[in-house]
Amino acid sequence: MSTKLRLIILSFLQFFIWGSWLITIGAYWFQTKQWSGAQFGAIFSTMGIASIFMPSLMGIVADKYINAEKLYGVLHLLGGAVLFTIPWVTDPGMFFWVILLNMIFYMPTLSLSIAVSYSVLKREGLDVVKDYPPIRVWGTIGFIVAMWTVSLLGFEKSANQFYVAAGAALLLGLYAFTLPKCPPTAQDAPSRSLVEILGLKSFALLRDTKMATFFLFALLLGAALQLTNAYGDTFLHDFDQVPAYQNTLTVRYPAIIMSISQISETLFILAIPFFLRRFGIKQVMFFSMIAWVLRFGLFAYGNPGSGLWMIILSCIVYGMAFDFFNISGSLFVETQTAPSIRASAQGLFMMMTNGFGAVLGSSISGIVIQKYFTAADGTKDWHSIWITFALYALVIAVLFVLLFKHKHDPQAVGNEYSEPAVAA
Repeated sequence: MSTKLRLIILSFLQFFIWGSWLITIGAYWFQTKQWSGAQFGAIFSTMGIASIFMPSLMGIVADKYINAEKLYGVLHLLGGAVLFTIPWVTDPGMFFWVILLNMIFYMPTLSLSIAVSYSVLKREGLDVVKDYPPIRVWGTIGFIVAMWTVSLLGFEKSANQFYVAAGAALLLGLYAFTLPKCPPTAQDAPSRSLVEILGLKSFALLRDTKMATFFLFALLLGAALQLTNAYGDTFLHDFDQVPAYQNTLTVRYPAIIMSISQISETLFILAIPFFLRRFGIKQVMFFSMIAWVLRFGLFAYGNPGSGLWMIILSCIVYGMAFDFFNISGSLFVETQTAPSIRASAQGLFMMMTNGFGAVLGSSISGIVIQKYFTAADGTKDWHSIWITFALYALVIAVLFVLLFKHKHDPQAVGNEYSEPAVAA
């Protein structure tokens, strides 16, 4: 088996695991278990909590003590074991702790999968910039295939989705031990302080007004990133309560409709270099915020019948909303920070978006939905929910234009935008 094919399998399974339950867990929580919306918000905060510290700590372990591919395999085996127990959990409080444990094992594998792939490609004399993106795109394909698999098998509201994820995790965990060896590269390097390990040196960037403003908006927009992942699938499932929509394709297979978002994500990547060169980072990030307004607003007025086009357009817009912020934001960090703290600055960006932002967005949205938009019988006012999210994104966009001071200079950024980036 060729090196590239082996890494394609790794990337495919890495995101197949996540795609098996991330989009459909809301349907299981609300439709099957009928648990509280406030508690559900806490479930999605587990990704943010785990992202704050685990990737950095496991990165140090791989750098100094254990082969990266072995650590990667062990984490997936442990995560698979945890996923296998989820269907037995009958208490929403315990569900939070089990999901958090799974995320503690899973989140560091995202960065470890990149480290392993880069190590193997470099050893084979291949060009990482050229050869890795076509490998990584199979991760997004894996995510989409998982969504379709769970949907077509009728597992969207079933605990079986976690068995699918567990099976993929255990398979990938075993497969990882067959990969080329990726031994520690910093065994003899001096030990670093906890501040350096967690990337906290980059917090010095917050002394600069422009950078502080940027990271503040990264946190605020990071709070919006998981909203449709958390609530999109269960929103479409709720149309089952309307007789006119009960047998529509959208209600029967919501995850397939939602997968259009991931397909769009892969396509918008190709447009990023053009938009960055033409408009600059500030405008591209502003486009992302407007796309979030449209994403939520179209959901507010869409339905599986005459309004299906709005739901589909909302999924297409997601590609711009997600990619234009995450990738242009990481490029802004790359071009505005000194090389000595660039890696930790990227860690700070991820910490603000996928860490603190995700925790705040998930927790607060769950409380707000439960308190203001959920009736006594458990039904939700989805129109008002999505309008509220859209207004939140609009306020962020307006404030961003007013407060974030940055001029586009194509000459200054050089070739930073010449290569397509890789979707997250």
